[in-house]
Amino acid sequence: MMDERLVRHPLGFWRVKDIPDPEALKDYYEKLYFQTGQSNYRESYPPAEIEWFNIKTARIAHAVAQQRQSQDPGTLLDIGCGEGFSMNWFHQAGWTVNGLDYSRAGMTNMHPHLLDRLETGDVLQLIEQKMSGPQKYDVLWLTNVLEHVIDPIQLLTQLTRLLAPNGALVITVPNDASAWQEHLFDQGTIDRRFWIAIPDHLSYFDADSMKNLAQATGWHCSQILADFPIDWFLGNTESNYVNTPSKGQPAHQARILIDSIIAKMPIDKVNAFYGAMASIGMGRQLTAIFTKVHP
Repeated sequence: MMDERLVRHPLGFWRVKDIPDPEALKDYYEKLYFQTGQSNYRESYPPAEIEWFNIKTARIAHAVAQQRQSQDPGTLLDIGCGEGFSMNWFHQAGWTVNGLDYSRAGMTNMHPHLLDRLETGDVLQLIEQKMSGPQKYDVLWLTNVLEHVIDPIQLLTQLTRLLAPNGALVITVPNDASAWQEHLFDQGTIDRRFWIAIPDHLSYFDADSMKNLAQATGWHCSQILADFPIDWFLGNTESNYVNTPSKGQPAHQARILIDSIIAKMPIDKVNAFYGAMASIGMGRQLTAIFTKVHP
């Protein structure tokens, strides 16, 4: 991929060439991202979409339980917990949950009963504070966060100090600059590289670069799962939501429907399907499960 806005990191992921000022970035997330409606969050969600959120969380939680070799509830720290859907799923499953975020707005709107489990402020500073304390967590949950931070390598290195023995770090990132996306752009099927989203996204990952990141920061990447490849719809002019944004909502509804049908299959088969999807570079997002490398 050749794009003057990005540079290739030695570990294989793409980085924004001109990194924003840290203070400006902090202000963006604290004062703008939730309060002015610039995020993707909504005032409410239909029941089918909430069920879809839970389906995706359950799929990943099953993979984590297999990795931990335990179905027992434990402790979870959701870093960048947003509206709290994942926290709520684990809370209902009997886990002790805590969340970190820049703002209370998303949680207040969707899961106010979890506000007493939420710490707000500069998330990276909150992590540093926790590193100096005794608390360790069975699961660290990092959904759509890594692409936002200025130094993902530093963050992943720090998180090794917060994980309990036999724990797992779960990282979900957009699957960006994929062969499929680049093909669409090169052929003129889409009119822009829609996945480049500055200043929101500062780094752009794929499965290989996630494995490289794990190795460089004291982790072992035990598994990578894709999610539903909604960007397949871009290959059809009738559902190309990049060139015609009004087609995005019908594509999203189709994704929810198809994913919900897939979820009726045995969960091990479903995860095998999405694992195979990740292995060939497909899926709109990737979820990597990291475990600590022991000396």
